[in-house]
Amino acid sequence: MGVHGLRVRIERCVSRGLTRVTAQALGPYQTAIVRIGFGAAWFFFLLREWPHRQELYGPDSPWSWGLAERLIETNDAFSVLMWSSSDNWFQLVYVVALAAAAAVLLGWHTRAATVLFMVGVLSLQNRSVFMGDGGDNVIHLMSMYLVFTRCAQVWSLDARRAARALRRREAAADHPEEFRAAQPGTDAETSAGERSAGERSVGASSVGASSNGELSNGDLPAGEVAGAAARAGGSTGDEAGPRPAGAASGPGPAPGAGARPAGTDAGVGGVVLWTVFGAVLLGSTVAGGFTVGWALFYWGLWAVHGMWWSVQRAAARGGAAVRELRDVCDILANLVHNGVLLVIMIEVCLVYSTAGWFKIQGTRWQDGTAVYYPMNLDYFTPWPDLSHLLAANGVMVFLVTYGTVATQVAFPFTLLNRRAKNVLLAFMIAEHVSIAVLLGLPFFSLAMIAADAVFLPTVFLMWLGRSTAALGGRAGGLLPGRGRRVPLPEPEPAAEVPKVSV
Repeated sequence: MGVHGLRVRIERCVSRGLTRVTAQALGPYQTAIVRIGFGAAWFFFLLREWPHRQELYGPDSPWSWGLAERLIETNDAFSVLMWSSSDNWFQLVYVVALAAAAAVLLGWHTRAATVLFMVGVLSLQNRSVFMGDGGDNVIHLMSMYLVFTRCAQVWSLDARRAARALRRREAAADHPEEFRAAQPGTDAETSAGERSAGERSVGASSVGASSNGELSNGDLPAGEVAGAAARAGGSTGDEAGPRPAGAASGPGPAPGAGARPAGTDAGVGGVVLWTVFGAVLLGSTVAGGFTVGWALFYWGLWAVHGMWWSVQRAAARGGAAVRELRDVCDILANLVHNGVLLVIMIEVCLVYSTAGWFKIQGTRWQDGTAVYYPMNLDYFTPWPDLSHLLAANGVMVFLVTYGTVATQVAFPFTLLNRRAKNVLLAFMIAEHVSIAVLLGLPFFSLAMIAADAVFLPTVFLMWLGRSTAALGGRAGGLLPGRGRRVPLPEPEPAAEVPKVSV
């Protein structure tokens, strides 16, 4: 192969790589499981600590409001709890942080929810910096990363809403006469609305999570629902899906034909959230609640999301130039998502590699006895009998100690081999499960497992989604009044018209 052939191959590889990172948001299932994992970790942590919230982050905390204020003045950290020392203000922030974690977990208006999730995490953790078990550092970082990812393409309420909007647009395109007759002010509005509502209710169970174990959004190919909605020219709700670069972006059915404009199907909730967020942002900025850096950061987020919403609305009615602008914005969003996804992967590798190399330098890890000591501390023994039983086995302690170090040091290098990486991931997840049970650190373990999930193979995650949907369907079928549906009788075949011979 000559120099020219090598150059051509390099150019093709670079072109394919650029097309891949700009045409779609990669890892939709991985980012979804990361979102669910960290949302669940923070939500259940706040829920468990609800009786102790005053001592952890509130006015009764040993780390007083004055000490926190002095520390934040030196490190320029962000916490809305520093805006007021009132107990009512603390209660409001805690409840909003809990609600934002639930919204992130469910994927409800994820763009706004991830911002509120980040605000809640930063506010509470920066208020009392000594309250944590190590997992809080990971949640602290990931809460900021999630803001820049498209983490609700699958397994979210946003994805289900996008699928329903897509079906409405397809139905409007396939049957324009029926939908035009169903518009307000016509006589056929009621009857046509009842027919289309029945069709939508049947179709929704095939995409959303249903009680009969049918397919969910997670069972579709990566980003299919969101991407199809975008290609059809419709809105994907609060979490827009990827649009392939250069894909045709037709205007779709005209609003007069019965299709609603993009963004009107489920955009009310998102608009309300961002409007409230903007009002709070304006008031706090005027009152001096932000430093210059944090003010620019939050105002930038608000402006970018407002511009994206405006472009989506305009592209539904505008010409080719507006749709081309929407495609450019979509490409930029894909680039940001894929870049942050790479940062998350590097972050996880750094966490394990630094932890492993620091362990190697410790004498207790070198002689294979490090795991013995926490198993004999009352603070880390929720099950004393089980911990003492394992700690009494010298061979087990030796293997676990050396296995922990070897796994953490070797993990970044196993990314070069898919099978080795998957095997090591299984060991690491099992290790964190054992930490949760034996050492009583469930939220630390859940946070680390959520971070590890970014490396899980897509095939496994899709299988997990199907299994979860099937299990939920079987469980729902056991509830009173939620038994198996009686199958509808098949329509009788039309009678054949007798042939008439002339």
